[in-house]
This record gives sequence, structure tokens and C-alpha cells, in this order.
Amino acid sequence: MVTGVDETAVADHYTVDGLGMLILDALKASGKLNTLSPIDLAPVDEFHMGGRIATQHIIGLMNLPRNANVLDVGCGLGGVARYLAAECGCRATGIDLTAEYVRVGTMLTERTGLADKVDLRVGSALYLPWPEATFDAAVTFHVAMNIADRPRLYAEIARVLRPGSPFAIYDVMQGPKEGLLFPLPWAETEETSFLVTAGEMRSLLDNAGFEIVHEEDRREIALKHHRDRLAAQSAAGGPPPLGLHLLQGPTASLKSRNMVNMLEANQITLGAIIARRRA
Repeated sequence: MVTGVDETAVADHYTVDGLGMLILDALKASGKLNTLSPIDLAPVDEFHMGGRIATQHIIGLMNLPRNANVLDVGCGLGGVARYLAAECGCRATGIDLTAEYVRVGTMLTERTGLADKVDLRVGSALYLPWPEATFDAAVTFHVAMNIADRPRLYAEIARVLRPGSPFAIYDVMQGPKEGLLFPLPWAETEETSFLVTAGEMRSLLDNAGFEIVHEEDRREIALKHHRDRLAAQSAAGGPPPLGLHLLQGPTASLKSRNMVNMLEANQITLGAIIARRRA
């Protein structure tokens, strides 16, 4: 979600031909297809470290009222948006660059009976198509790693939020040690990877009109999650039918190993922030 040709490169990175059928076939193999609920999709539509447990924790910190109008920036397949609708009673709107994600996510939303509460659309986080003060809250999970123009990203989110509204950020951040290993879940090369430090994040949010009300480093939690997942797959002789490997292609296991190695080496960390738009 950067500018010009880079936006196309980011969308291409996440596009998987025939993704909808891959997911439906995996659901059928798991015996879930005919009684599909949002929780059944968590292994594939919670495309962030920690999965559903992380979603529950971070959204829980927001203390959202029922019927809140929430924007999910970089919604992917819509897992967080469907969680907001099904578990929190919110109305959720998602926007994402990757047309295939939005198409498949809309199909999954319909199959889970949430089409009246969740609206997913294709678009750029840098040019949000809503007027000022449209939303009661916003979230972004594992998105800004692909965005070079962070000042514009956070200014756009602030613009469409009502004063006093909460904004939850859950992103990979640059650690104290130098160096990255590619490929990664969000980028094949450094050309579409743009990490910032926790200190830089604080300045970016302050400049965009936000005050931070809660901040935590989830590196150790993420590291355990990745180690456990890799160990389970190794013991089972491979990944389950439904999982994030469907989104990451043939290098999925390498991407996961690179993540673990960089977390262990303190080259990356994982930050969760709850900010509030200033009045």
C-alpha cells in the first residue's frame, strides 16, 4: 500500500489465483463447508501473528460499544472485520488493495451470514473514500509494513475518524538489530518492506493527531506462537488443510522460519498500540 507502481507490486504479492476454491476445498476437507461460522475461518483469515487469540486481545483493549461503525484498514480476507461483527456487534467496513482478497472475503462473509454487517471493498489506505469523521473506531492489523508513506496513512485514518475515537494498530516493527531475511509473509524483497521502530511510530501517530493510551511489545508471544505452529506442522508431516500456507504459496514454510529467526535475533518485534484521535 505505497504509491504508484509499488501498490501494484504489493497487491501482486498477496494475490493467489483460485484462492476462493482453495479455501472452499480446504473447508470441505475439514467438514466445515455446510455449517460455516466465522471461527471456522480463523486459521486462514487471521493473517497476522497470534491469529484469533491476538485479535481477541487487541480488539478487547478498545472497549468498543455495540453497533460501533469500525473501519478495518488493510482488511485482507476480512477476518478481523467479521470478528468485529460477530463477536462485538459492530458494523465493520474493510478496505484492501488486493482485489482477490476482497472478492473471496465477500464470498466468505456471505457464507457466514454477515453480509448485512460487513462491507469489504477494494482501495488504497492512502486515499480512503469516505468523508471526515465517518467512523467510530479503526483498526489495522499487519498492514503498514508495506507502506512507505506512513504520515499520509495515519493522517487519512485520523481524517475519517470522529474526535475521541480509538485506533488499534498491530504491526511488525523494526527491532534493535540490523538486517532482514527474505522472503517474508508481507514481502518477497526489501522493495515493498517498510518497517519503523516503536519510537518512530510514536512520533508518526502524534504528528497525525493521535495520543497513545496503551502500548505493548508482543515479541515473545509472537515467537512462541510461530515456534508452536512450526512444531505442530512438523509433527503432523505438514500443514492442515486450512491455514495461512494457502495465502503464502510454496515458500510459506521458509517465510515462517525467517520470521522466527528474526524475532529471535531481535531484528523485528511486534507492537500493539491503542491510540485515540485527539478532539
